[in-house]
Amino acid sequence: MKNMNRYLSLVALIISLISCQSEDNPNRYELIPYPNDMEQMSGRFSFDDDTQIFISPECGDEVNEILAQFAEQFGKTAGKDLKIAEKEGKNMMVVKIDTTMSQEAYRLNISKKKIEITAATPNGVRYALQTIKQLLPVAIYGETLSADENWSVPCTTINDAPRFGYRGMHLDVARHFFTLDEVKRILNVMAVHKLNTLHWHLTDDQGWRVEIKKYPRLTEVGSIRNKTMIRKEWDNYDTTPYGGFYTQDELRDMVKYAADLGITIIPEIDLPGHMMAALASYPELGCTGGPYEVSGQWGIRDDVLCVGKEKTFEFIENVLLEIIDIFPSKYIHIGGDECPKIRWEKCPACQARIQKLGLKDDEHGKAEHYLQSYTTERIEKFLNEHGREIIGWDEMLEGGLTTNATVMSWRGVAGGVEAAKQGHYAIMTPTAPLYLDYYQSRDTQNEPLAIGGYNPVDMVYNFNPIPESLTEEQAKFILGTQANIWTEYITTPEHLEYMILPRLAALSEVQWDQVENKSYDRFLDNIGHILAIYDVMGLNYAKHILEVKGEYSVNETKGCIEATLRTQGNAPIYYTLDGSEPTTNSTRYTEPIEIRTENDSCTLKAIVVREGIETRTLVRPFKFNKATGHMPQLKDAPSEKYTFGGAGVLTDGIHGDFNYSNGCWLGFINTPLDATIDLGKTQTISQVKIGSLVQYSEYIFPPTQIKVYATNGDNPMTEIGKLEIPVTQKQDQDGVREYTCEFPAVPASKIRVVIDTTDKIPAWHGAKGEKGWLFVDEISVN
Repeated sequence: MKNMNRYLSLVALIISLISCQSEDNPNRYELIPYPNDMEQMSGRFSFDDDTQIFISPECGDEVNEILAQFAEQFGKTAGKDLKIAEKEGKNMMVVKIDTTMSQEAYRLNISKKKIEITAATPNGVRYALQTIKQLLPVAIYGETLSADENWSVPCTTINDAPRFGYRGMHLDVARHFFTLDEVKRILNVMAVHKLNTLHWHLTDDQGWRVEIKKYPRLTEVGSIRNKTMIRKEWDNYDTTPYGGFYTQDELRDMVKYAADLGITIIPEIDLPGHMMAALASYPELGCTGGPYEVSGQWGIRDDVLCVGKEKTFEFIENVLLEIIDIFPSKYIHIGGDECPKIRWEKCPACQARIQKLGLKDDEHGKAEHYLQSYTTERIEKFLNEHGREIIGWDEMLEGGLTTNATVMSWRGVAGGVEAAKQGHYAIMTPTAPLYLDYYQSRDTQNEPLAIGGYNPVDMVYNFNPIPESLTEEQAKFILGTQANIWTEYITTPEHLEYMILPRLAALSEVQWDQVENKSYDRFLDNIGHILAIYDVMGLNYAKHILEVKGEYSVNETKGCIEATLRTQGNAPIYYTLDGSEPTTNSTRYTEPIEIRTENDSCTLKAIVVREGIETRTLVRPFKFNKATGHMPQLKDAPSEKYTFGGAGVLTDGIHGDFNYSNGCWLGFINTPLDATIDLGKTQTISQVKIGSLVQYSEYIFPPTQIKVYATNGDNPMTEIGKLEIPVTQKQDQDGVREYTCEFPAVPASKIRVVIDTTDKIPAWHGAKGEKGWLFVDEISVN
């Protein structure tokens, strides 16, 4: 009853979100993912006490079981008994098999007298039923009787099939453990959106989560870490042991539960890196012999499996034999990512194997990289001999991909593109925009903790897994796409659901819909129905999609900052610029707002008015200085991933927060930030302030030097100020910092600011020796 009360409270919201329909056809088709071919019709098919189900004899036992589950759920929520009919007739749901159709396709014909489902496979039947369920009252997803609902569906003809055969979601349970019931809730919502694969990350440095009977210490020792780092403080830990694992019987139960939903579980045993939990259990598998401990810190560890020892391969193969016995999936994921070669370089056993194999450094990589390729090939051969295939992260390409492995491209799409061009299958899982452990709102101060980044719903929706750089033939090697969720900072099921939803809905249309059939406006129109379904299912979801969003740009011609506001649907927006709380008596937004820079500051606040629901107020403070509103010219472009609104980000009066991907920052790593700003007229200046982000866990360091140059009129630029910033020798506090370069007052009409990055991350950090990121949000001139 609690869930139904929550559902009823959203009825007004749903009405406000939907667009008006014509009087001739008042039907709603609020489907996510939306069918690729659908004809909308007038009229409805109504379920009554005499409605039956006819299942054609060729359908088989699995289809019969699928329909029995549907009938059971329908009876529980609608109070109507859908009996099985012996022959086809009217007032029926008729199910047939047509093997000439593609594997996951379905046809759905709904008339006033009959519902006809035709599919080639049981999964096609499942997807047809899922479409019907989304057309029914949302109470169908609940646990309580709702006999007063209008148990009918709109008439339609649908011929539908997914764009991609691989439609996945990844879940990490090594960093934080989730119970079987909690994972089943995720599987349930995956089924709503017609995903067909759960990629289950079961092992890592921070915990081993799967029982292996031949190696009991993997769970006795490796499933428990004695400490866990606090938030993002690298050397600050709690003192609470943390752990958990699944027995093999529990995992088999999960495999069956997923299969009943049409979902395949692909297990991941991450190797040869990310193996601290295994090394703590069996130290002899490492290059140094230990001692090792299950890591309480996130990130990458130097200690990895010693692949110079035959004992290590014996261990890997024995583990994989038990994994194969539990999971019937075609694929086994072996990780292969983030494997440092430091130990291998000094390990006698590894060096002996390198010499025996004749591996050498060349222009493409070091001998140790080829040693990892050898490891991958050997494991692939073993799995192939047992009827399985491997998937690995895109680092497998670094030593040359000579196997038939499928590449999972996470460091952007480049790995997937390269794999496809080489004739290897690939699955696109890029951090931007498909890492759901990233923030989904720019208002990070009021958000649950995330690993960083910014992947809102619209970015997820607009992703195309097949880049234009691929030919039609090469594109066939892109099997599909998945969203990844890593759980370093996700500790509860409520937090997990919040990070996934409703971004999973956007992902489902990326995976299912042909590009020409996608429409973000239509998706937004349909989102209210899906949110109501989540509510009935008792899921915790984010509501950012219903709030006001702002976009801000420098308009140098007008000498102002322009603010463009938008929200889902046609709900009215009201705003103020004096910091007061907006109401329906405030100015209604109709066009971009010109924010003048004559004063020192102002605060834009905006609300959207929706019947039946309250959303957060948009609050955007601006601080102005002599550079605000003047467009900088950059000598070198920022990183493509962190360009956002371009150079105007540096002079738009907006100061960023801890979220480096929220659009307020520019990110540099290979070049300094070198910006020239025309101040518009001669002004007296005596200082330049730089807003900089420090986030060591993401390799973001302070600047190391700031130089300021100036000119007045047509005179040459001269250096007027310099600030040296020593590289941090031990970890201090993350956060947003200001660095001020002061100098004697000078008249200037144009300035140049050069900000140096960290060339080498210091030895105390896990990424020592690598280049550090520089993130700058605002150049303030006074």
